[in-house]
Amino acid sequence: MTISYNWLCRCLPIGKGLDAQWVTPEKLSRILTSIGLEVEQMELQEQVKGGLEGLLIGEVKSCEKHPDADKLSVTKVSIGADHSLLQIVCGAPNVAKGQKVVVAPVGATIYPISGDALTMKKVKIRGVESEGMICAEDEIGIGTSHDGIMILAADAPVGQAASTFFELKRDYVYEIGLTPNRSDAMSHLGVATDVCAYLSHHHKLRLHPVSALNNVKIPAVKSAEPVKVVLENPEACRRYSGIVISHVQVGESPEWMQTLLKAIGVRPISNIVDITNFILHETGQPLHAFDLSKVGQKTVRVKNLAEGTSFTTLDEKERKLSAEDLMICDGNDAPMCIGGVFGGLGSGISDTTTDIFLESAWFDPVSIRRSSVRHGLRTDAATRFEKGVDISQTLNVLKYAANLIVDLCGGTIASDPVDVYPNPATPAEIALKYRYLKVLSGKNYHPDTIKTIMESLGFGLIKEGSDDIWFTVPARKTDISHPADLVEEIMRIDGYDNIDIPAEVNMVPAPDELAAAAGWKEKVANWLVGRGLSEIVTNSITNSAYYSEPVVLGGVKMLNNLSAELNMLRPALLETGLEVMAYNLNRRNLNLSLFDFGKIYGAKEDGSHGEWERLLLLFTGASIPGYWGQKANTVGFAQLKGTMEALANLCGVGIGKAEEISGELTGLCWYQGKEWLASFGWVSQEKLGQFDIKQAVLAADINWEAWWNIAARKKIAYTEVPRFPAVERDLSMIIDKQIAWGKIEAVIKKAKIETLTQCELFDLFESDKLGANKKSMAIRFVFQDKEKTLTDKEVEARMEKIITILSNDFGASLRH
Repeated sequence: MTISYNWLCRCLPIGKGLDAQWVTPEKLSRILTSIGLEVEQMELQEQVKGGLEGLLIGEVKSCEKHPDADKLSVTKVSIGADHSLLQIVCGAPNVAKGQKVVVAPVGATIYPISGDALTMKKVKIRGVESEGMICAEDEIGIGTSHDGIMILAADAPVGQAASTFFELKRDYVYEIGLTPNRSDAMSHLGVATDVCAYLSHHHKLRLHPVSALNNVKIPAVKSAEPVKVVLENPEACRRYSGIVISHVQVGESPEWMQTLLKAIGVRPISNIVDITNFILHETGQPLHAFDLSKVGQKTVRVKNLAEGTSFTTLDEKERKLSAEDLMICDGNDAPMCIGGVFGGLGSGISDTTTDIFLESAWFDPVSIRRSSVRHGLRTDAATRFEKGVDISQTLNVLKYAANLIVDLCGGTIASDPVDVYPNPATPAEIALKYRYLKVLSGKNYHPDTIKTIMESLGFGLIKEGSDDIWFTVPARKTDISHPADLVEEIMRIDGYDNIDIPAEVNMVPAPDELAAAAGWKEKVANWLVGRGLSEIVTNSITNSAYYSEPVVLGGVKMLNNLSAELNMLRPALLETGLEVMAYNLNRRNLNLSLFDFGKIYGAKEDGSHGEWERLLLLFTGASIPGYWGQKANTVGFAQLKGTMEALANLCGVGIGKAEEISGELTGLCWYQGKEWLASFGWVSQEKLGQFDIKQAVLAADINWEAWWNIAARKKIAYTEVPRFPAVERDLSMIIDKQIAWGKIEAVIKKAKIETLTQCELFDLFESDKLGANKKSMAIRFVFQDKEKTLTDKEVEARMEKIITILSNDFGASLRH
């Protein structure tokens, strides 16, 4: 949020108990940061760049032709009694003796309207020494004329600083990193209230901000014709105030108001609009002005219109309204404004407007937020309404604005204020226990200090007990609802930098339930990086167009999505991972090995929403790029399966059952009992087509919660290094093509062959010479006995058993 130093000083009681030395720009910056309004940037703003620093008012004492140039003059210029005459060579055609001019002496820097800054030096021009410059308007940035030098009034004081002569304005602008809960500080008066509370506490004073809202009055109206206000949705608009002002003259706002608005980045438009913007940034209350002649039946209806109703806003865009949008309509139900968000083109102020209806209201923050996001209208008014405004000041702000319009626009108040407030808000009451304050703040506060701070912030004292104190919460403090909030207010005004640092800190260590999961995640991530994979971090919000209708219906849709492409929480990691892969492939990064830890979201069996941890692996292109004398090794299913088996071994995850799958992934699905562990294989062409990926991709979707839970339960045990050697046997079998290795492996493991410790497929060969629809599999078996060395006879007997099993179950035969 942007705050103007000059504007803030208007709201501070400087000279009325407040010493200006306490609130210099630098000191005020430190105060704001100390009370929780962190100043992220403080920038000097000047009406003219450079502020005409170093430039003086001078008088041309003599002017003669240059001896060696027809278009140049040699002048003698006085810049004050304390300085000798300056000899300046000037090329302006209008320079003459006796003129009062702006002089840039040697050392001064000028900032032209166009071009770079220029610092004056003593130079020779066509053989004649020149000690500065007599300036034109555009050369010093205060105008655009370059017809000649600036000629000032005859009474311009010689030697006076040019910045003083032109009465240049300068200001400091603070960029405050305002937290979302501090709606009360979204105005200059709100910030001034905090500053006064801080200075009152630290200087033992009673300071209050200078506010025109205190006891504001408007002239009585004899023949009043007020606009009728009808609240058809009192939940979305709890209070609506308005007033009619006639005979206004639309024109420019006064210079002082334009200067303040420009300082905070608001472009002046007209006096009526500028006054509403001024009120918004001074008080925090948004206003809206309607052309009274365009308010049908002199009636305002606050209501919701039918879904799809067309409405043209001030930016000349036609928008389709939602049935949830709160609208300000006239007596004919014609929409005039999206309440609290943006005005309509047909009812706005124009150059021909003479009578206006001025609105000041309170709108429901949730309703405003939804409409603002829905239509992409992030206005200053919507930003304040969605965080909550002071419902108690709606009418006072309206009166303040009406008086300004009368004073600055020549209008007259033509009606008494209308104030529809069917259910007045009751101030909240909160009790603060002194012990609780001590525990949270770490500091003992005297009850008188607590009362002084809270009352300076507008809290009302209800009662004071021996161990607690009760306060009413002002309506502008929309974030105050618990005793902890009162503690925060006290600590803010005391100053966060005044919190005592204790000599010792007592704490009871608590077990970290997530430590085990985080430890396993770190271990697996390091292991995957060691195998050449790169970690990616993807967005949890994705596009529902990636998924089938049943998946979308069972997913978590966004209510206030910021774009059509990001409208649901992801039900799987695959699609967001493929987005990253497509991004890299489109930039010719063709060899990718990626992994992503993340959460997926969806519906539980009981209908509520849940979230689950997943791990995604993605492979495409070459796992080992080609080098001199070595071809690239393209990643395949066997490599993915090997990675999965190694990962399962690392985590101690036993694979109980493996099933073949097809669809989005064509490959294998692993289970332990009834619990799903992982699915991995080739990504379907249909899915790749959604991301315009042309090359094959392998993926693994891992149920990470199940994996790390199994890993956490697994106890690490020591096994002695075998004393007896292992025996290896290779077997080449001819088998039907459709039989997968996974099935063969499962059958061999189920047979529980004695002393068989390992079996693995190390070669696969297909040829018509083997027979129709046949393939050859070469399998390596490893046998090892912990108690003795195995004999050839024992090993051969077990191999015969394996051959028999494969022949009976799969019709396999030995390849000779």
